[in-house]
Amino acid sequence: MAGSYPPLKFTTMPELPDLQVFSSNLTKQLAGKTLERITISSKKTKTSSAAFKKALQQQKLTKVYREGKELRFAFANGHILGMHLMLHGQLHFFTKKPDKKYVTTALLFTDGTGLALSDYQGAAVPSLDPEEKEAPDALSKQFTAAYLQKQLAATRSAIKNVLLDQQVVRGIGNAYADEILWQAGISPFSVANKIPAAAVKKLARIIPKVLKEAEKKIRKHHPDIISGEIRDFMQIHNAHMTQSPNGAQIQKKAAGGRKTYYTDEQELFA
Repeated sequence: MAGSYPPLKFTTMPELPDLQVFSSNLTKQLAGKTLERITISSKKTKTSSAAFKKALQQQKLTKVYREGKELRFAFANGHILGMHLMLHGQLHFFTKKPDKKYVTTALLFTDGTGLALSDYQGAAVPSLDPEEKEAPDALSKQFTAAYLQKQLAATRSAIKNVLLDQQVVRGIGNAYADEILWQAGISPFSVANKIPAAAVKKLARIIPKVLKEAEKKIRKHHPDIISGEIRDFMQIHNAHMTQSPNGAQIQKKAAGGRKTYYTDEQELFA
């Protein structure tokens, strides 16, 4: 039941499954509407406020979609507004005037509907016509077992670090990297080029499986969500769990400002 889930928290960065749901819900609410005014309050964006206004105001929004860890707002004239929510960015609907603090970007449509991006750290800023990335998205057809094998063979980095590298594969974050590696039976500390081909093929299958299943669970329990990050259904990267579904103790290791959750069920390749 949806009521059995605790209130949403905003303590970690939204990842691919969250953003998939956000983008579809934003499309349902905003597609077809004309942008009356965009207000940029952040000084960290590389593009001037005047450039945003010239490109986007009085233009019809066609859809909102996800690219890696970013949201993209596509307009009928071909321009795109990019939003990376970073660690603390939150999206809010408003009517006529934003009612939240720390707003970095506000979109007001001609029907009075508004969408605001807020971030008390000011790190979540918009971009205009963001460049396309070379690395494949984790759910793209280009992200194949052959591609993954080639990338892993070229490095001795820990496999988790490789999965988090947005220049290798886009969209996977800390929490889902742990879930993926547990389901694949691979230790997050495994040396990438020591992982055998059979294990790499399994990993390539597991990645989209975990991400798509998570998206379905988020849609089921939080069908209208446009902000936050849902983690309470996770089997390994979950602060409320002490054992895996198979009964193994969940261990945690902190490094570089993030925690890795894993169990002894995962094989270490070194």
